[in-house]
Amino acid sequence: MKILCILLPNFPLKCEAARKPELENSRVLVLQGAGSKKIVLDFSPELKGVQKDMPLHQALAVDDKVDTVQADIPLYWSAFNGILDVLENVISPMVEGPELGTVYLDAGGLQLIYPDDESLVRAIREVLPGPFDTRIGIAGGKFPAYLAALNSLPGSYRVLTEDLRFMKDLSCDVLPVSMKDKTMLHEFGIHTLGQLAAFPAGPLQSQFGPEGVRMRKLAHGVDDTPLVPRKAGEIIEENIMLPSVATSIDTVLVAVESLVARVFVRIGLKGMGIHNLELWTRSYDAEHWERTIRFKEPAMDMKNVRSRVSRVLEDCPQPGPVEQVGIRVTRLGYPRGKQNSLFTEIRGRGHLMEDIRQLELRQGNPQVFIIKEVEPWSRIPERRYALIPTGR
Repeated sequence: MKILCILLPNFPLKCEAARKPELENSRVLVLQGAGSKKIVLDFSPELKGVQKDMPLHQALAVDDKVDTVQADIPLYWSAFNGILDVLENVISPMVEGPELGTVYLDAGGLQLIYPDDESLVRAIREVLPGPFDTRIGIAGGKFPAYLAALNSLPGSYRVLTEDLRFMKDLSCDVLPVSMKDKTMLHEFGIHTLGQLAAFPAGPLQSQFGPEGVRMRKLAHGVDDTPLVPRKAGEIIEENIMLPSVATSIDTVLVAVESLVARVFVRIGLKGMGIHNLELWTRSYDAEHWERTIRFKEPAMDMKNVRSRVSRVLEDCPQPGPVEQVGIRVTRLGYPRGKQNSLFTEIRGRGHLMEDIRQLELRQGNPQVFIIKEVEPWSRIPERRYALIPTGR
């Protein structure tokens, strides 16, 4: 196995700096989460002692003279998925992007196209965007390739063979494990990969379970984790900026219905339904909220989607007044056969909805709407009701 790792350091921070140039020379923390549960997603390189996933209060204890930015996760993933698309289309279809700014690529079998590592790395750099100080590493596993990229020079690349002696002095913080496990390792006096590799397997397993065995193998430079390429399939994204911030579930639900109706118009010709739906919101103070909804059977109409979305919104409260709502359909599916209803009235409604669907397919956008009560208590007439596409 030959794995190539591409690191795009400080990816969220670079995305923020691209739209807010004033952050370029500032000391910045990019935060995710809400209230007292905010954690660090990214940070300026000069903030020594700060780590990803560190709670905000601990990061401020390291340096309190920093600017804070609330993470815009949909923006980052949109940019990152664009990079993954380019790599898939130009370099290799075997591409995995497990987290923002980290890419794994199966470099095996590319010798006929790229005769050596130099030509492969050159081709990758030609298709990557300019603002990133790209680092590239090549090794026989994902974690060694990651370490090779992490310890390569900007603009260069590093190939790891069997000589992994440099790993022993690296901090345990480079391990792909949770912040809790890293903290426990330091509490036990295990600060470097060399110390972890020399530690007996038994005590590690008793404290960390199977994860302890995996960490010890990684410390020896052994990683047999398979590369999991992205699934090929159409991803449909829709979002809407609300005319005013919303505090009620009904208002958010109405916005979601409008977005789902757009999706049904786009997929109606294929006769497919929604299997996986990722729902996200952005609050007034830029806090991100996201949930994934999976349907056992593809949702073919608005009724099925509405009931599940309503339940999720009730069970998982928003972090604050909602300003933007978005959905991402990551998997479509075909329905199983259904028997028509025996009742004439229900069959008639089904025929009517089919006629509406055909009309919308022909026009390319929703054509029939219903009036829905949203905020009947509002003093502003325009906010009491909304026009919502009928869906299907």
